[in-house]
Amino acid sequence: MTSTAAALADAHRRAMATRPWSVDEFSALLQAPRVFLIGDATCFALGRIAADEAELLTLATDPDHRREGLARVALSAFHQAARDRGADAAFLEV
Repeated sequence: MTSTAAALADAHRRAMATRPWSVDEFSALLQAPRVFLIGDATCFALGRIAADEAELLTLATDPDHRREGLARVALSAFHQAARDRGADAAFLEV
């Protein structure tokens, strides 16, 4: 899990203009109940289920792979995974 957390933290750092999340933050989230990961360090969506709602925690695409439709694919897979886990609504706080 640490290598996954490290890869996600590195990808997040490369993708975000504001404060990226740390390896420890990703590690804690990946171990948390009801948190799920879609994708890999090239493009990923990290979400959490609470009751019947899915929360998109973050979405990141490696800058070298932008404009390839990867985020669209990740979001579609996020929505399906959320439905599969019992969510009937999804939200994003910014």
